[in-house]
Amino acid sequence: MIKEKEHTEPKSEDTNQGPIIEIIDLHKTFGEDNTILKGVNLTVNKGEDLVILGRSGSGKSVTIKCIVGLIEPDQGEIKVFGENILNLSKEELNEMRVKIGFLFQSGALYDSMSVRENLSFTLRAHKRDLSEEEVESEVIEALESVGLGDAIDKMPSELSGGMRKRIGLARTLILKPEIILYDEPTTGLDTITSREISELILDIKNKQKTASIIITHDMACAKMTADRIMVLKDGVIHAEGTYEELEKDEDEWVRSFFE
Repeated sequence: MIKEKEHTEPKSEDTNQGPIIEIIDLHKTFGEDNTILKGVNLTVNKGEDLVILGRSGSGKSVTIKCIVGLIEPDQGEIKVFGENILNLSKEELNEMRVKIGFLFQSGALYDSMSVRENLSFTLRAHKRDLSEEEVESEVIEALESVGLGDAIDKMPSELSGGMRKRIGLARTLILKPEIILYDEPTTGLDTITSREISELILDIKNKQKTASIIITHDMACAKMTADRIMVLKDGVIHAEGTYEELEKDEDEWVRSFFE
């Protein structure tokens, strides 16, 4: 049974200004009969961390890739900052993407570039009027924000999995996005490093007042970061609430995520 609930009041004081992301009746089918999304509805408020849970293949990553235009849905609306991104031109969509950071599972660094070059390349692609000194300052600031200022001259091959995630996050932060989409930010990391990444997600929200969607299988990450949790099942939002509420939910399937 779909458990539609009133939206839970988020923890953050900055979430009372209406949704910064609104998804309405989102559908997506791949091929002839591989239907992934069957009418997803969700909102994210300013300054809120929303965690999306679901089994593998449930459409979690598809949902956030639709938000940045990496996947085009078959039906529905995706409003970001009040604008339906599906109606934007390519140029307008690119302008919108600058405000939306996306942390891929792998960190998605360019292996042939140093850490400095990875971050500089991203910055120059969007802010071409910056001087060399300004670029260097922004790169250092972004690296220090994730605690890796001393890794500036390293190559990706010299970094641990946790460090790659942090550098990927620094590259996202360098454009000072208002929204960050995290796709499995702690996957493949040990318990201590996973906790450090979760703490970093919280720190970024508190300091930069970002809104975030966090796709994760890591329940420790979900418990630490979530203001609100939504659970995807069979292509729709099946349940919604705080970690504590869903942990005690009457639905055995929902509770299974918390065991």
